[in-house]
Amino acid sequence: MPDPAVFQQSPLFAHLSAGPLARLAALAQARRYAKDQVIFSEGDPGSALYTIVKGRIKIARSSLDGKERTIALLGRGDFFGELALLDGDPRSADAIAVEASEVLIVPREAFRGFLLEHPQVAMDLLVVLSRRLRRTSQIVHDAAFFDVRGRLARLLLELAQAEGQGASADSLVCPLLTQAELANMVGVTRESINKWLRVFVQQGAIARRRGRLVVTDPESLERELA
Repeated sequence: MPDPAVFQQSPLFAHLSAGPLARLAALAQARRYAKDQVIFSEGDPGSALYTIVKGRIKIARSSLDGKERTIALLGRGDFFGELALLDGDPRSADAIAVEASEVLIVPREAFRGFLLEHPQVAMDLLVVLSRRLRRTSQIVHDAAFFDVRGRLARLLLELAQAEGQGASADSLVCPLLTQAELANMVGVTRESINKWLRVFVQQGAIARRRGRLVVTDPESLERELA
């Protein structure tokens, strides 16, 4: 049985006591995915809820001409696959491991039964879904009103705030991402991302350290959104 403590890393299950956590862990199966392995694809049946134990998963959609747009980048403690799980419709996006990852999988019917036993989890799920809906609304707003520079500034702030503090108290480290991956998240070309990253480095807003981007002056990036 998976370690029940893993679920406590998720905001969806953080309030649960030891008994319900053990019950949830008993319903779950652990599975590992290699880098770039597809977990599920858009249109697949929504048969389970996934919680990330380690690694990083991207949620993405593709256009008819094959262009990919990353909707979300998720890490330890995050969950995904909840929409199709609740409404019974097919998956609305792809889920792909961007690095070697391990997830816990709870089958749809088992999770629905768990929600009936623990209604607070259902309430917490609504809160998380509301936040994700607000994030989607923000993406639409930014695409309509911000240029590439502004959209990239917001993305760097969000990624760095989610990842955590760097070596100094006022710096934040972004996840390890390629320029192509950043471009997919912003919805532009890699060349455009490279151009604006250089600008942000020159103005001292970010730095490159050991292959990672570090936000060294968050206020400078925030001014791009004013």
